[in-house]
Amino acid sequence: MVRIIGVCGFLAMTAIVTSAADAPVYKVDPFWPKPLPHKWSMQQIVDIYVDKNDHIWVLNRASDARPDELGAATNPPRAECCVIGPEVLEFDTDGNVLKAWGGPNYVPGWPGRLQTLGVDREGNVWISGTMPGDSIIKFNSDGKLLWDFGHRGPKVPANQVKQNNQQTDIFPPGVGAFDFDEDAHEIYITDGFLNKRILVYDMDTGAFKRGWGGHGIPLSEIDNDPTPDYDTSGPPPDQKQFAPALHCVHVAKDGLVYVCERGSDRIQVFTKQGKFVTSWFVHPSTQSRGPNCGGIWDLKNPPCGTVYNLTLSSDPQQKYVFSADGTNNMVWIWNRKDGTLAGSFGGNGRYAGQLHWIDAVATDSKGNVYTGEVEDGKRIQKFIPVKGQSGKRK
Repeated sequence: MVRIIGVCGFLAMTAIVTSAADAPVYKVDPFWPKPLPHKWSMQQIVDIYVDKNDHIWVLNRASDARPDELGAATNPPRAECCVIGPEVLEFDTDGNVLKAWGGPNYVPGWPGRLQTLGVDREGNVWISGTMPGDSIIKFNSDGKLLWDFGHRGPKVPANQVKQNNQQTDIFPPGVGAFDFDEDAHEIYITDGFLNKRILVYDMDTGAFKRGWGGHGIPLSEIDNDPTPDYDTSGPPPDQKQFAPALHCVHVAKDGLVYVCERGSDRIQVFTKQGKFVTSWFVHPSTQSRGPNCGGIWDLKNPPCGTVYNLTLSSDPQQKYVFSADGTNNMVWIWNRKDGTLAGSFGGNGRYAGQLHWIDAVATDSKGNVYTGEVEDGKRIQKFIPVKGQSGKRK
């Protein structure tokens, strides 16, 4: 099943406009988190993970820090604030920093460009990066290196890396995203900033187990050609092959696997064995790829794509999918059962409750939603449910 949905409009700073009477409603907590200690700068919040204790772990990617943000780092300091701090931060539910560690040269193999973070049941922290030569590294919660997942490709300029969707022993472009199936001791990985596939490995040994492409096609049938552009006067085509970048992979409690296909404004859903289940488009009137797609330093061309990340609601059935749209700066709320739109919140801006370059989204056991912003957004926010997932006001 493929469902195409387009939504336009701007929302109030702390409110949500919903299209379903029982959809959850949120307000922002403008005082969360508390200011970082030691004059540390808040940088790109590229990923968020909520652990079993409802502690919020974030990647505070500092690689794009600007001089005007680091005035206290000069000798003598040219300003009161700030300095580059650790790149892994753990917050409690009140927004206090509990632990902080990591950064360039912290350990051999520290990612050249941080991308994804996960915390397993034992409290171990896994981190990936997207530069050639990057992989996944595993730490205990105090930042002690436990294991290097390996499968590293050569450290070469990114423009020299070629697609090879049949190769499973290394990740030439680095690792885009990952998630765990701890009952099966498996880790799901996408190196889909270039390649067009989902790969599954043993999370204890690193042994390759299986993989697939868009719509569940076998690895052998994935082409190694650049994804073609399309006529942006209409939605992206419902093509069989994945269109990079594959910006996330998440495993639901019921075993369904959700993939963020930013290059097609699309969420695809599979079984754990890679059988295609369904898909739906997210605001497909937004250009998803092509020559006019830019970024923070491109003053002429805006970003492209709408599916930067997603998370599932915390109710037992995981009724909703929350998808982070970094181009429209919205969080879209979908009914997971049928991919219909239930609501949304956000809107482009820098006031509390608005979003700018949202790239990360996560939920805790109480239904709070956390968002992280990259590029020049550089912020983490907490949204508290006003109306719960049962539809009752709190």
